[in-house]
This record gives sequence, C-alpha cells and structure tokens, in this order.
Amino acid sequence: MAEMRASMPRIVIRLEPARWVVQFSPDLRDRVADGSVTVSYRLWSRPKVKAGGTYSTASVVIEIDDIELLPFSSITHDDLARTGELDLESLRRRAAHAGPIHDDTLLYRVEFHVVPLHDRQL
Repeated sequence: MAEMRASMPRIVIRLEPARWVVQFSPDLRDRVADGSVTVSYRLWSRPKVKAGGTYSTASVVIEIDDIELLPFSSITHDDLARTGELDLESLRRRAAHAGPIHDDTLLYRVEFHVVPLHDRQL
C-alpha cells in the first residue's frame, strides 16, 4: 500500500487562482486602487502583461485594457495625468529604473482598470 501511495501523483488544490503580479511604487498604490491612476509606462525588453489579462497589485486586481509600444516623446498630457505623475521628467525618472529613457526610447504604454471585487473570478 505504501508503495502504491508513493507512485501516485500528488494533487495540489488552490483556493484562489494563481495570478501574476504587477508592481507599482508605494506612492502610487492607493491611486491605482481608487482608480485615479489608469495608465503606466514600462521600460521592458518584452511585454510582461497582455490585454484582457488580470494581475494582482498590492491591494487590488487590475485588468489590462490595452498595451502598445511607443516612444517616450509621444506621451500626451492626458496620459501623463492618468499616470499620476506631475510632469514628464517625473515619469521619465520613475520608468528609468531599468535604464535611461530618452525621447526616442520605446516604452510599453499599459492601460488598465481595477476589477471590482464582485466581478472577480475565483
């Protein structure tokens, strides 16, 4: 009997679905959670999220509405406001943790919204 148990596959049951995590700076987390920050610019070598995907953050789950690759110089004033940054230089500094950002540097523009608790799939 012990030999039979040892050869049986192990089954793991999760009470919650596994989710990927998207991190935000501590000073942005509350504004992401309340929905006032809905766009993020990321200096990635490849996309790390996909449209329609859901991702955990510090306190909420977000769903990605759109992702596109574009140069830093194309960031609009409307998008800047949606990032929670006061000016382009602040955004440039925040996004530059992975390397320098010049006007022609390509960044991923990630648009998202908070998934209400009652809409989350368990």
